[in-house]
Amino acid sequence: MTVTWEELGWERLAAGVGRCRLPGWDCTVGLVLGEGTALMVDAGSSPAEGARLRARAEELSGGRVTHLALTHPHFDHVFGMAAYAGTEVYAAVGIDTVFAYAREELRLDAIRNGLPVADADEAVDALSPPRHLVSGEWTLDLGGGRQALLANVGPGHTAHDLAVLVPGSPEVVFCGDLVEESGEPQAGPDAVPSRWPDALDRLLALGGEDALYVPGHGAAVDAGFVRRQRDELATRFGVS
Repeated sequence: MTVTWEELGWERLAAGVGRCRLPGWDCTVGLVLGEGTALMVDAGSSPAEGARLRARAEELSGGRVTHLALTHPHFDHVFGMAAYAGTEVYAAVGIDTVFAYAREELRLDAIRNGLPVADADEAVDALSPPRHLVSGEWTLDLGGGRQALLANVGPGHTAHDLAVLVPGSPEVVFCGDLVEESGEPQAGPDAVPSRWPDALDRLLALGGEDALYVPGHGAAVDAGFVRRQRDELATRFGVS
């Protein structure tokens, strides 16, 4: 019997493309199915959550998760990495430096936000530099006519923001926390406010008017929402 996306806790966005909206920090993880391949977008917020997500994705795909794209280096998006051994990992160039030199900051941020200390320690110990660092755009061929475009569109929410565009009908753009729907976009100490509106301009150019945009937190939105958020951020940070 075929298992549906919804039965496994995923929201189907387009043919072979879906996302899971997680409890706790309302973080989104994406899934793109190819032929004998599966791309996860973000890893979850802890090793245990990452393992649950990978198991559900592999039950849905009927095969193993082969690729993982990290949208940015915040704990709620990367601390599940321990569960993705054997996958090809992609991230924006520079995230390797964060993993090497800002591990304690990531750990403390996770604990401050409610992640148990043991989970944070396990996650930090498992962080390793992604094998593939994206400085511009990188097209993944996932087989069966399925492609995914990884685009380094930042800086903005962080200095290392990666978006994932999946062509189709509709096109789906996984935005990471460059876009948030369930609350005001969060600008922490590692944000680059002066460049954030430009990052959203690049995101809109990438997806176009008819794409479905998937925020890092909250419900999927359209181009109009992204454009309004771009203008609000420009006003908030005093940039054009």
